[in-house]
Amino acid sequence: MVASPALGLDITSIGVITSIFPLCYGCSKFVSGVVGDVLSPSIMLGGGLMATGLVNVAFGASSTLPVFCFLWAGNGILQGFGAPSCAKILTSWFAAKERGTYWGMWNIAHNLGGFAAPILAGTAARTLGWNWGLWAPGIIALSVGLLIILTLKDSPEARGFSPVEHLEAPETDLQKTIEGAAPEAPPERNISLLDNLFQNVLSNPFIWGLAFTYFCVYVVRQGITSWSVFYLIKEKGVLDAGAAAVRVSGMELGGLLGSLIAGRISDWYIATSPGGAVGKRIQVVMAYLIGVAAMLAAFKAVPSGLPILQAIIVFMIGFFLYGPQMLIGLCGAEIVGRRSVGASEGFLGWIAYLGAANAGVPLSLLVQQYGWNAFFAALLLACAAAIVLLAPITGAQSHVQRSMNQ
Repeated sequence: MVASPALGLDITSIGVITSIFPLCYGCSKFVSGVVGDVLSPSIMLGGGLMATGLVNVAFGASSTLPVFCFLWAGNGILQGFGAPSCAKILTSWFAAKERGTYWGMWNIAHNLGGFAAPILAGTAARTLGWNWGLWAPGIIALSVGLLIILTLKDSPEARGFSPVEHLEAPETDLQKTIEGAAPEAPPERNISLLDNLFQNVLSNPFIWGLAFTYFCVYVVRQGITSWSVFYLIKEKGVLDAGAAAVRVSGMELGGLLGSLIAGRISDWYIATSPGGAVGKRIQVVMAYLIGVAAMLAAFKAVPSGLPILQAIIVFMIGFFLYGPQMLIGLCGAEIVGRRSVGASEGFLGWIAYLGAANAGVPLSLLVQQYGWNAFFAALLLACAAAIVLLAPITGAQSHVQRSMNQ
């Protein structure tokens, strides 16, 4: 829509719009992750979703640009509650040897939502009026949020079960410990939110490596998402935004498949070979990043008269890109203790969306000053930097493994 000439937006204006939401979302993800380590993740998840639904309903009842901007920022802030809450719930309910698979299943919500939302909102808007394009998703969010609050429990213990990692393995089986099981650890002492953040998260050099890697990955992800349509129009001779959008629409589908396979591969790798569980997942991430770089080079090189090949390449970009996006967050959750998962995910998410914000204005200025060759050079450089940053983490153990070795 923003590519339409009727809107009169130049590429820098579009870059500003692209940068706003990630900043709001990333800051919220950081704060809610830190605070969420002492709050109920199911209440945060359900409450945040209900509040997001209310914002959508308010959108549909509004008609002025300042109100739209205010609500758009609020939407980003409220959506930031979701990922840290889900991360805490997943690490509580699933052991490491299966967590990659279920984490991947959760991660495809990005892709399924990106696919379903335009269909749902567009159909409602066409049949019932533009307001219902906002009200219908809002009502669904309110309903699902309430269902989460009423039915979802934070951990197996809250349902009367034993912790999954205590259940999964005998104390003497080191290999099963590597796969995700451990004897019950001694209780951690109570510490403040800031102490938890600084002592258990920010003091860990591997977390910083993951954070800067996430920054690079999100520069690439947001760069392709935001600018591929414009690239096809400006450089490949595609006639309009609609035709270009069709060629890049397969990215979400590729991401769905890539996330599921990346999680499954990393689980299999951990289960079949000794060594650091986090490091095994990192090695999968590095392989995927090489694939991203190769597909970016192919996307730039493919001739304009081959739309099917362009669509296939975009599908493969999504396949290779969403695997690292999913696994880096999982590694951040596994490398810290259970009580610090929210803070870890919040910090990583904040840095990631700073990267996404830098795919807005900075990349738009780069394209204006130096052209699209510089755009692709920047994305390839981000891939290379991510691989270098991950190299020291390829042998990293999970928190469970380190606890067993003490």
